[in-house]
Amino acid sequence: MSSSAPTAVHHVHRDDYGSRMGMWLFLFTELVLFGGLFIVYSVYRFTHQQEFHIAAQELNTTIGLINTIILLTSSMTAAMSITAMQKGNVRFAKGLVWVTIMFAFAFMVNKYFEWSAKIHHGIYPGSKELLNKPEGEILYFGLYYVMTGLHALHVIVGVVFFLFILRHIGQGKVHQTQYVRLENAALYWHLVDLIWIFLFPLFYLIH
Repeated sequence: MSSSAPTAVHHVHRDDYGSRMGMWLFLFTELVLFGGLFIVYSVYRFTHQQEFHIAAQELNTTIGLINTIILLTSSMTAAMSITAMQKGNVRFAKGLVWVTIMFAFAFMVNKYFEWSAKIHHGIYPGSKELLNKPEGEILYFGLYYVMTGLHALHVIVGVVFFLFILRHIGQGKVHQTQYVRLENAALYWHLVDLIWIFLFPLFYLIH
């Protein structure tokens, strides 16, 4: 009499494919949005090279570098959370998501102090101090606030997304064999990281 060992069957939900496809389409629209802004930045930089050079010296490269390290590390913890979930280590996966969120808060705190310093010195859109500067510097700081501000908004959305995922993990909706929502959250976060990797050299390094 022969017996066969039970085989674990992982069901692939059709909704998972739709969810992944929807996320990739959304990420594509985000890339188009920032791609357009990068093109605008490139055009203005080409036509106002000297003013952009002078304006860039107003930014704190150290803070920009710290925020780059923070986001790169947070992308790593987000990716690790998926691996932990795939291995069934739910507690560790949740912990890694929380670490990613804490890195996001650290990024925003740094950004708050950076923006506060600029505003304290009167360098913000519409300020008398900024309007007295050459046109190129006005354009530079206008793009700086728009692009880094839009990126900061994406960081906040990413945090909300991860909090939403944590709730679903607690409810058992995200687990070892059903982790596409966590995967989508991590993909979104990688996009946030990727955008900053372009913003950092454009505003902080290219003098």
